[in-house]
Amino acid sequence: MLSDPCLYLFRPRLLALFLLTSTLLPFASAQPESAPYVRKNAFGILAAYSNDSSHIFVGTARQRKLLSLGVSYTRSLISGQVVNFQFDAELLPVALESDPLTRSVNVQTSPTHGTSIVDNLPPMNDCAPNVNPYDYTIDGTKYSGVDTFTCHGRQWTMGESMAPFGMQFNFMPRRRLQPLIETHGGYMFSAHQIPIGNAGSFNFTAETGVGFEYFRNHRQSIRVEYRYHHISDADTSFFNPGIDNGVFQAAWVFGR
Repeated sequence: MLSDPCLYLFRPRLLALFLLTSTLLPFASAQPESAPYVRKNAFGILAAYSNDSSHIFVGTARQRKLLSLGVSYTRSLISGQVVNFQFDAELLPVALESDPLTRSVNVQTSPTHGTSIVDNLPPMNDCAPNVNPYDYTIDGTKYSGVDTFTCHGRQWTMGESMAPFGMQFNFMPRRRLQPLIETHGGYMFSAHQIPIGNAGSFNFTAETGVGFEYFRNHRQSIRVEYRYHHISDADTSFFNPGIDNGVFQAAWVFGR
């Protein structure tokens, strides 16, 4: 029987390649692609704080502080290679809002000279000094002087808030550190009218923000965000100055 000499030459190499392939294929099939850091349902414990307010977009009340403590619920709706789209709702049983109180300084020049100071008057909308000179006559007596109003002291108002309508987008869900954007809408109920008298004690809230979520493992993560937060009574009361805050929020989130 005739044989091809090339067959004898390559037979050892073919046998070695067959053995190597047989060894590596089961190992390769046992190494699946790394699982994404996506939870179907997750719960969070959160804290949020803002040290100041300003006219960011539409709110005009200044130097208002916010402090909130609460919980969140997140459910993944659509998850892909690039983004994890989630429903997110928040309940804040502790929602504190702080307004600066007002100091009145009256410097009278007529009929006598003198200065009087009154503290803890109701909040002003803007803490810029408000100077009001006056000059009038009653029963032949002339009264003149200057009233100056400035912010002095502070009062905290207790309330509670809920944001049942929220969306959160986590990008690069296969990485432990994921950038995110979010938006929420809801309401805030406070024990007194905020941010000034004759404004609303029931207000609507809207916010949007950016941040990061770091996954310690597939079940636990830490979420840090910066949000634009707006409070408004939607003109349901006599005054509606609105409050714009930049809020820092942190949450510990767990689920599966």
